[in-house]
Amino acid sequence: MEPQSPYAIEIDVATRYLPEESKPEEDIYYFAYTIGIRNIGRIAARLISRRWLLVDASGVRREVAGDGVVGEQPHLHPGERFEYTSSAYFHTPYGTMEGSYTMRADDGTEFLAPIPEFLLSLPRMLH
Repeated sequence: MEPQSPYAIEIDVATRYLPEESKPEEDIYYFAYTIGIRNIGRIAARLISRRWLLVDASGVRREVAGDGVVGEQPHLHPGERFEYTSSAYFHTPYGTMEGSYTMRADDGTEFLAPIPEFLLSLPRMLH
């Protein structure tokens, strides 16, 4: 099925707890997240920047923003996918992340690719 917009990005996320980097006795919990970014639009686009909202189990919010992802600004042609892994920490055993990527299409149009909220949690912490 052809996307209605020439500017369309699909995001998928997988997460895991990093016990080797965490210090539960100090309330520091690290998580890895792997994000897949697929251009499902009709025009090539470059990922210019990212903006994240992290919310821990206590409701403490923090924002993170910057250029590209993991030091790259991937350029994705229609149908292409880019995947990267990064990490985040919380002072609680679980939290959520959501955000957006600012994309610039080859025709100069800038658009946002929303990253739906996802959960980072210790295994078997939540049902």
